[in-house]
Amino acid sequence: MIGTGSDDDVRREALQLIASLHVCTLATFGDGQPHAVSLFYAFDGFDLYWFSDPGSRHSRHIDAAADTRVAVTVAADHQDFAGIRGVQMSGVARRLTGPLEIGAGLARLTGRYGFLAQMFNQPLRLADAMRKAAIYRLTAAQVTFIDNTKGFGHKTSFAPLSAG
Repeated sequence: MIGTGSDDDVRREALQLIASLHVCTLATFGDGQPHAVSLFYAFDGFDLYWFSDPGSRHSRHIDAAADTRVAVTVAADHQDFAGIRGVQMSGVARRLTGPLEIGAGLARLTGRYGFLAQMFNQPLRLADAMRKAAIYRLTAAQVTFIDNTKGFGHKTSFAPLSAG
């Protein structure tokens, strides 16, 4: 079923859901294998930011691929399918480079998760792990908002507006 609400209303609902939750599932492909991982995220419109160890499988997939398309879902856990609401996105992911974009990504992440800023001041081992982590960004190209509260399989797909 394709949604009938105005584009602005659907975008607003999808962004509100992204803002209200904190964990996304990122799907990557590399080494001939699909991989999915749950991550804390920050956001700028429909673009997502996350910290990851560059040695992790999903980071290696993104860093090594010529084609860095990925998929992401953001949804809360429900026991009744009628309450399911979620956002599915696909786009291009990449590791941020350069001090300005790393700083902007770090500001988004520490602004949303104050504990991250505090981790840099923790015992040496933990602080070193945080310093070695890279910041990644998904630039969304396609978004689908699922809202079963409006009927089973109710979804609206759209291209995100530029985050600026």
